[in-house]
Amino acid sequence: MAYFNEDNVTEQMCIEIAKQAGYQYCGADELREANPDLKGNIRDYATINELICLSNMENINAVLINDGMPQGERLVKLNQIAIQQMQVLEDNGGRILLKL
Repeated sequence: MAYFNEDNVTEQMCIEIAKQAGYQYCGADELREANPDLKGNIRDYATINELICLSNMENINAVLINDGMPQGERLVKLNQIAIQQMQVLEDNGGRILLKL
């Protein structure tokens, strides 16, 4: 595994990690620019799976901070975990889901 410090971790690295997993990386600024009519918090427009993933990432980030992991390493690790979690959450494996 490569180790990164705060100076050499770039948004481009996150974009590449997302591309390798088949996802498009898009930050909050890009989302707002692409959707100028949407008002309020960007979370108001997230899917339930995206909100679950975000909540998980916030908790994992707190643990990694507590463990003393540098910001750059956390960014890469969280990006990888988020991609994996979204893949799991979005793949219903042919299950029939109940709607409430």
